[in-house]
Amino acid sequence: QVRMVESGGGSVQAGGSLRLSCAASGSIRAINAMGWYRQAPGKQRELVATITSGGRTNYADAVKDRFTISRDNAKNTVYLQMNSLKPEDTAVFYCNALFVGPFGYESESWGQGTQVTVSS
Repeated sequence: QVRMVESGGGSVQAGGSLRLSCAASGSIRAINAMGWYRQAPGKQRELVATITSGGRTNYADAVKDRFTISRDNAKNTVYLQMNSLKPEDTAVFYCNALFVGPFGYESESWGQGTQVTVSS
């Protein structure tokens, strides 16, 4: 069983910054990829950014050049630095991990979500 614990959400004015963190713990042999997703009220959950164990990143067009994803493999932790925040970034942000468990199979785990609110 893998637990994902997020932190760093909150409220900020447009143009401000926030940094999200998410630490994975439990029966993990390796983490292949980690990422952030978000879900705004009345909308489907969407990808924000992902990062592989080798550091390759992928971003949604809406956040490119404003958000930066990074990870600390030794700590099984992923970060999301969010700059130049806009009201349309308001959402619940979820972290995600694709990991290899003790029996060698890849599984997926999600965090509980952290609220990000950007006011104009």
